[in-house]
Amino acid sequence: MVMDHRIRHGWTPDGGAAASVPPSAVNWLRERIGTSAPSAAVPPDSAIAVPPSTLGEAAAAALAGVVGAAHVLEDPRERLGRAGGLSYLDLLRRRSGKATAPDAVVLPADPDEVQRVLEVCVAHDVAVVPFGGGTSVVGGVAALRGPKHAVIALDLARLDQLVSVDPVSRIAVFGAGVRGPDAERLLGAHGFTLGHVPQSFERATIGGFAATRSAGQASSGYGRFEDMVTGVRLATPRGQWRLGVAPASAAGPDLRALAVGSEGTLGVLTEVAVRVRPVPEFRRYEGFFVDGWERGTELVRTLAQSGLLADVTRLSDPGETEVSLALNGGLKTKLLRRYLSARHVSVPCMLILGWEGLSRRRKETLVILREAGAVRIGRSLGESWRHGRFSGPRQRDALMDLGVCVETLETAAHWSALDELRDDVRAALTSALGTPVIMCHISHAYETGASLYFTVLAARDGDDPVRQWQRAKHAASEAIAGSLRPLGTITHHHAVGVDHAPYLEAEIGRVGVEVLRAAKSAVDPTGIMNPGKLLG
Repeated sequence: MVMDHRIRHGWTPDGGAAASVPPSAVNWLRERIGTSAPSAAVPPDSAIAVPPSTLGEAAAAALAGVVGAAHVLEDPRERLGRAGGLSYLDLLRRRSGKATAPDAVVLPADPDEVQRVLEVCVAHDVAVVPFGGGTSVVGGVAALRGPKHAVIALDLARLDQLVSVDPVSRIAVFGAGVRGPDAERLLGAHGFTLGHVPQSFERATIGGFAATRSAGQASSGYGRFEDMVTGVRLATPRGQWRLGVAPASAAGPDLRALAVGSEGTLGVLTEVAVRVRPVPEFRRYEGFFVDGWERGTELVRTLAQSGLLADVTRLSDPGETEVSLALNGGLKTKLLRRYLSARHVSVPCMLILGWEGLSRRRKETLVILREAGAVRIGRSLGESWRHGRFSGPRQRDALMDLGVCVETLETAAHWSALDELRDDVRAALTSALGTPVIMCHISHAYETGASLYFTVLAARDGDDPVRQWQRAKHAASEAIAGSLRPLGTITHHHAVGVDHAPYLEAEIGRVGVEVLRAAKSAVDPTGIMNPGKLLG
């Protein structure tokens, strides 16, 4: 029995615990951004008009011959469940009944079936959208058919096995459809962990992590996902492709790196080999406050360049810190404000540090924090963040119910440009949205720079909410990519998808785009793989 992996009208799964926004938080938010008319009721699937499938009997029969008729789904509910990702715009379209659904959902059982499905799609000229957890927020799994007459969602949910574990080399091979929590459970039985925990962890898959070059919250310790990948197996329209036979190689350019981050445009990742580590016996998450953004970023830079970053290092700017304190409210928050004020923290910026395993780095880190004037709150704040770190997407569902425009975007830049980038993006969003609440934090830090993750709340435009966010995202993207020079990357970990494709050339150059197009032409000459993504 295949688990129901469909995406409905929000992050919260059917039967899952819905988020709620306390009345005090609703009042505070309305004072800041103004009032919005509550959203209309989320329509049931039966109320959404889904056009008839254009797959055709011959193609459907050929696909059924590969995976079995029970795993070729043309029911409108099944198609709607793979009608895109989980961006704000995706959810708006679903709520308005305007989602674009694939013509069928196909669920292969193993890599060989995936390969044979692609061969059928080449023969019948059908577009293919690989579908894992469906968590893309940049249009990466939108059911676009391009010039093809039909498009299928190739759901990898049945590729959900831990294929092998090499405890000596510390390498595990997963099927691409294994979800984050299941990967940790399966590895835990062998005493290992992957340590890759992005906010999409609950839904996202191993294949999705690799296809988008995901970055987990503990990337300072475990590395980004691309750092973990030791090998991949792809099904392509031209045949099977395996990469990664040694821990390091000088056998030409690293084609494994080309496959990782290819976003389903070159083929379908069916198996991913990853480096794993022993489950840590010790985890410690702590909270601190620093006075001001500039002092906070300087502190994180010092830690990064001294090799002393905690496994999780997250610095909130004054806006995000203010929201965190305001939404918590109550006596404890008032006492905390007084405590910080008495210690000369007039512009609080919250810093969360998490250590996975015993580390001598922590003692050295605490010395630097103390010298920088950081105020240590302790484990209660750190553990509170750790236990609530997956609540954001569910809270977005609740905020959308209240009529709030709520979305995120991210980028990264070198330390010397980080403050300018933050200021420019904030200014662009404010100009486009009027009186938004804009929160920002450093989510990942490196020796040479850091990422910036923005969360935006604004009163939703009742007339054209889609266009409202498109204007804001365009303004922010122009501030990042610019018409003259990129100030930062157009995406640090959300990937390119559809949304960022117009800005890719500004970052990698015309020659770089031509190289990617040539690679796609080599493995996908008829252009069936994920049309409209990455290269537009």
